[in-house]
Amino acid sequence: MATDSTDFEAGYHYRVMARALAVLDAGGPGLTLDDLAGQMGMSTAHFQRIFSAWVGVSPKRYQQYLTLDHAKSLLARRFSVLAVAHEAGLSGGGRLHDLFLRWEAMTPGEFSAGGAGVVIRWAHCPTPFGDSLAMATDRGLCGLAFTEETGRDAAMSDMRGRWPLATYTEDPAGVGPLVSAAMTGQGAALHLIGAPFQIKVWEALLRIPSGHVTTYSELAQTVGLPRAVRAVGTAVGRNPISYLIPCHRALRKSGGLGGYHWGLPVKRAMLAWEAARVDAAE
Repeated sequence: MATDSTDFEAGYHYRVMARALAVLDAGGPGLTLDDLAGQMGMSTAHFQRIFSAWVGVSPKRYQQYLTLDHAKSLLARRFSVLAVAHEAGLSGGGRLHDLFLRWEAMTPGEFSAGGAGVVIRWAHCPTPFGDSLAMATDRGLCGLAFTEETGRDAAMSDMRGRWPLATYTEDPAGVGPLVSAAMTGQGAALHLIGAPFQIKVWEALLRIPSGHVTTYSELAQTVGLPRAVRAVGTAVGRNPISYLIPCHRALRKSGGLGGYHWGLPVKRAMLAWEAARVDAAE
């Protein structure tokens, strides 16, 4: 179910849902719908209506998607073998609600220059997963960090540290619409700023359809370095454009979530959001 762009711009439902997800995450299976709605300051019927419109399933059903068992189930039922997915044409059709992401990468020379001469505009923007720090060049979005777990200051320091010589300027009016377009399925241009090996791993991540997952070892196989699982994991963790380049879809072989740069609760929410929408569509 597509998100209404007016609600996205206002950000109200997303802030409510971010709070609800935190309560769901901490409340365990004993949390009732009435309790959850009460903590949100809403009637039960109103909260369920908003929540179901936002994610596509009921709060109780969504709670099931947040468990480790569900991650293991995803790995068993929706493990995306990347080479097969690519050959089957899934590299673009399923990711981010059928949104095609046009992207281009910096040259190795530009990357090694630490962003010197690059103007990066930034803004804090609402998303389905809480507050974000978004960054963009004139070529497209180059950074998307989620700040609910880390805080805004830490996220800013982290992102600026990736391109220390770039020039940064706050630009909510310019960057906000880029994030809104990406999150509501209207289109997004990406500017990948990273080392060549990192970009190769990020390209592989872009082949994973929404609602599916892969493993770090499968990613290593895909980029032609089956023994470099640790290096691949590091490249996944350094992905600067979270969610749009879906590093959250990489799991351990065991079905464990592994790490996530912006906090495991955010990764779990992303996986649950996507799986719920795929299941609802089916």
